[in-house]
Amino acid sequence: MKYQDYYGILGVDRNATPDEIKKAFRRLARKYHPDVSKETQAEARMKEVNEAYTVLSDPEKRAAYDRLGGAYHAGDEFRPPPGWSGDFSFTTHGFSPREAEEFSDFFSQLFGGMGGMGGMGGFSRHGSGARHARGEDHHAQVLLDIEDAYTGAPRQLSLRLPQPDELGRVHYATRTLNVKIPAGVREGQIIRLAGQGAPAPAGGPAGDLLLEVRFRPHPRLRADGRDVHMTLPLAPWEAALGAVIQTELPGSALKVRIPEGAQSGQQLRVRGKGIPGTPPGDLLLDLQVVLPPADNPGARQIYETMARELAFDPRRGTRS
Repeated sequence: MKYQDYYGILGVDRNATPDEIKKAFRRLARKYHPDVSKETQAEARMKEVNEAYTVLSDPEKRAAYDRLGGAYHAGDEFRPPPGWSGDFSFTTHGFSPREAEEFSDFFSQLFGGMGGMGGMGGFSRHGSGARHARGEDHHAQVLLDIEDAYTGAPRQLSLRLPQPDELGRVHYATRTLNVKIPAGVREGQIIRLAGQGAPAPAGGPAGDLLLEVRFRPHPRLRADGRDVHMTLPLAPWEAALGAVIQTELPGSALKVRIPEGAQSGQQLRVRGKGIPGTPPGDLLLDLQVVLPPADNPGARQIYETMARELAFDPRRGTRS
């Protein structure tokens, strides 16, 4: 993924004022708008200009982007810093992942899904439909371990929440929250913390904090909704002869019967052993036969005996 220099695209300094950014955007829009431009690659350039202006004209996104610093240059290979998606909270005037796909991979990785709960903040309705001003909802991603989905757990989360200063510039202040993660939580699920969003003007109710759940990469497990995939290594004799294997799940052990003649790539389904819920998900075991190394005379002798005595040709079905 390539780093996008939004200031360079608009041709403005990193300390440019909002008015200077707006003027630069209008100048470039007149130059590259596909309906009027005679420039080559006008459509692609206009897309870059729109993306840069989308970030730099939004005080929250600009503040988050500026935290990357000036260490990168346009076209540099880039990966978001560890924990980026769980570090920032945005108010609701953001982009859903689908909307973010209209821009570059860089934009989608940094801002896709953040603040994409449009229409959920700003006002609440009570009684006969009267509108009462309330604070904006904040939307953030929270990174959890998949073990939390099995057992539930109290977690202390640190988020960077947008706060405007007296000049209207947005900065991010770190806020620590104690959150109870319920067992059965799914990736992509929204945990709503009432009253933990932005304060309201004129003493109205505060907005809510909407936490979108994401799972950290796990060395053995991968969630797909409530189903959980796990690779299960097997010795050759376990696969050939069948076996009962004990494997570990978060908070419990599980015995699995391997059928005789199992092959690498075969999948076994254990119903009800995925993420808890109503109904619970399934555990999908992807079998992987692992060969022991022939790294000593005894092991080599066993392999040589198998080569002589077993009438086995793994490539039989590939010959014409």
